[in-house]
Amino acid sequence: MDFELLAYRGKVPLKDETELTAHLATLLRMENVGVLLGAGASVGCGGKTMADLWKDFTSTSPDEYRWLYENNFCPKPMMPPPGAPLSTPPNVEKLLDTLAIAIVEWERSCASELDQGKKARAAIYRALVRASFMDEGWWNTPEGVSHSEDKLSSHRLLLQRLTSARQPGQSSPWLFTTNYDLAIEWAADSIDMNVINGFLGLHSRRFTPQSFDLGFRNVQAKGEAQFGSYNVYLAKLHGSLTWKEVCGQYYEIQATEAQGEIQSFVKGDTDKLAFTVLPSAAKYIQTVGFVLGELFRRYSEFLSRPQSALLVSGYGFGDEHINRLLLSALLNPTFQLVVYLPEFSGLEDVSKLPTAAQKLLSLQSPRVTFVGGGGDAYFGSFVEHLPEPSIYNEDLRQLQERLKALDAATNPSEGGSS
Repeated sequence: MDFELLAYRGKVPLKDETELTAHLATLLRMENVGVLLGAGASVGCGGKTMADLWKDFTSTSPDEYRWLYENNFCPKPMMPPPGAPLSTPPNVEKLLDTLAIAIVEWERSCASELDQGKKARAAIYRALVRASFMDEGWWNTPEGVSHSEDKLSSHRLLLQRLTSARQPGQSSPWLFTTNYDLAIEWAADSIDMNVINGFLGLHSRRFTPQSFDLGFRNVQAKGEAQFGSYNVYLAKLHGSLTWKEVCGQYYEIQATEAQGEIQSFVKGDTDKLAFTVLPSAAKYIQTVGFVLGELFRRYSEFLSRPQSALLVSGYGFGDEHINRLLLSALLNPTFQLVVYLPEFSGLEDVSKLPTAAQKLLSLQSPRVTFVGGGGDAYFGSFVEHLPEPSIYNEDLRQLQERLKALDAATNPSEGGSS
């Protein structure tokens, strides 16, 4: 790609794309490698950012939107001056959290606001599902997504470059995501890659956290033949469109089976969403130590491991729980962090960035790298910056040549042979 790179490692700018790729190549060889993906990572395959999600909600459910700001659940919309950007949308997850608490209280007191509160919550959920549903055709066939599906090319490339970078004896890479969509799962299926996401079973896939302690390997591979990994670990920190609660247990349902009920909810045939685990105070209490609690524990555990690197893309720092763990991870002296943030435009003025990003930049730590510059920091650019496996082979060739030259200099009588 041809562009002027905007990237800083601590307070030192990286000179060019080659230097950035070399830095990423070093990180991908660390003992533990993970990627944190936010809503921005799914835009290229049909997903929506939180800002677009809120815009969709306000345009499709104006009555519910009006009721929310009239009852102080979200700020009243203000008309911006000509040429000014639209106001920042509220944190949708915090809004759902506040609304869930209010609904519990209204149910207890049989308040008149109960019905309208449930309608408003259902309308927001519909906007969330629409933002995560992507291509309807992907849900309707047991064959899944084709390996040539262009919309998922960046996700496939991410999985391939992460797994191919693993050295013999190293663990498989982790993917953490705040998204409800199935982009990672569909991309992995299209290239026959195993995904360990906490669910075990064939016809009945029940959440079993011990599965995160398992992995895949080629039993015939020995020594250097063990290069690369055969699976990725996936922790969906806010739940998924195909998770369903049945009698206190959580199950993963096939997309072809789930899509009927999901579509029925989106069309308004019912106000109850049977699928997905969404972050709210009531839901977190129900699942702490089990589903969401277990996934966040795995995220926290990963950040505390020695020699760990986390690459962040498409994440807008909207989840305080994730942010707190991310900031505390820097107490781990061997932890490395790379953040792709399109809004980042240099160290001169960071006041418009999310508070958590400002805190990370204020550390000026060489273990924290920020890449910005608008489109140059989008998910597709992030994946393109990850090194090809051939780079590792070239590094090995250069190392072998240096060793031969050193051997020839120290053993001239032997002609440099060994």
